[in-house]
Amino acid sequence: MYAVVNLLGKQIVVEEGKTILVDRLPHEEGASFSMDNVLFLSDNGSVKIGAPTVSGSTVDAKIVRHTKGEKVLVFKKKRRKGYRKMAGHRQHLTLVSIEKIKA
Repeated sequence: MYAVVNLLGKQIVVEEGKTILVDRLPHEEGASFSMDNVLFLSDNGSVKIGAPTVSGSTVDAKIVRHTKGEKVLVFKKKRRKGYRKMAGHRQHLTLVSIEKIKA
């Protein structure tokens, strides 16, 4: 069984027992939460498509930990001008474990 949920404005495919990396969520580590914005639900060949969401279905999840992504380097240069600038960025992420998909 898998579902497509809308989380923080992004559509994410989730399955029971899997862990996913998403943008930082405002909940504490170890906290459980429920997502009710289920857009698509598939269970052994039977498909439910929401208009805009599938009514009565939720996805229960638990926050494993907050982390940061890999460093992305941003390098700017203008040739023959002596201008060089380097900056780095690490995105704040949350590791989420999907516990149950309720149809």
